[in-house]
Amino acid sequence: MDFFQAFILALIEGLTEFLPVSSTGHMIIGSAFMGIATDPFVKLFTIVIQLGAILSVLVLYFKRFFKSINFYFKLFIAFIPAALFGFLLSDRIDKMLESPLTVAVSLVIGGVILLFVDKWFSGASISEEEEINYGTALKIGLSQCLAMVPGVSRSGATIVGGMSQNLSRKLAAEFSFFLAVPTMFAATAKKLLDFYQEGHVISSDQLQILAFGNIVAFIVAMLAIKSFIGYLNKNGFKIFGWYRIVVGLILIALILSGQSLQII
Repeated sequence: MDFFQAFILALIEGLTEFLPVSSTGHMIIGSAFMGIATDPFVKLFTIVIQLGAILSVLVLYFKRFFKSINFYFKLFIAFIPAALFGFLLSDRIDKMLESPLTVAVSLVIGGVILLFVDKWFSGASISEEEEINYGTALKIGLSQCLAMVPGVSRSGATIVGGMSQNLSRKLAAEFSFFLAVPTMFAATAKKLLDFYQEGHVISSDQLQILAFGNIVAFIVAMLAIKSFIGYLNKNGFKIFGWYRIVVGLILIALILSGQSLQII
């Protein structure tokens, strides 16, 4: 992996981390097109740079993280399911991270769901974080586990999970962002540990690429996150649903026609 490839993947991450289109899925597609998807360092990179994008949440919502101790209890409860299933299914998840077909199918299925989400959950009654109880937090956390399948979208799964519990679109999106902070810290630590346990060592050049990728993802995510909240609050999910369906169907057509994704 070189700096140009790192820039492309970090740009994809920053743009898509907070959209319900699957940042991991898009990075798998991007790395597959560049012919680097099976490289162990690339797999590490696609996880670790999500941390850079997530750190933008700490900057943009800094005050919200000092509002009350209950805020952290809710995040912890919501975080537990992903931590448990991520630990148990780590090897299987790694194998799926190499599969553009898994991403393509997940994009289509998730896209169809997003076309109807706004109608299904139109009766939101919770618009403030203080109104989220521990049971609701746990259910949102369970929905986050669906995103372990590449292409599902962590933000999409948790936002829809929140809306299914009567959260407004804006609050569901914000809680999804907050939940990403402990989730991605844990995912990054686990991936780094696995990388070293498998006998790999991060070289000085790779360390520079990781730092560069995180910086790019952070800056792009800072620019993207507020635009997404504003658009989602006004227009809903339909455009993201159609986008997922079109991209997924194009990928499936390419794969079934025998076209290699390693074209760069």
